[in-house]
Amino acid sequence: MGFVQRCLRAGIMGAALLAPVLITGCASHATVRVYDPYYNDYHVWNSYEVGYYRQWTVETHRPYREFRELPPPEQREYWAWRHGRPGPPPR
Repeated sequence: MGFVQRCLRAGIMGAALLAPVLITGCASHATVRVYDPYYNDYHVWNSYEVGYYRQWTVETHRPYREFRELPPPEQREYWAWRHGRPGPPPR
């Protein structure tokens, strides 16, 4: 009986130590939604939206920086530009 209890305890300890690693790995796949207050809608900020954002920085001759770091007037410019570009995202 002692051997079975030791194996069970080792399995529980292993699962307890491994759980945070597995949970953290799943966090990278979380969906980020960004609210566009000018058009009152949400956009999923994924690789497609990043492609649009990079295209906007190139077309407007701006240095790339994180969208959340842009001042509100520049975010508004991006959303106005973005809503004028329906269709498939750039590749």
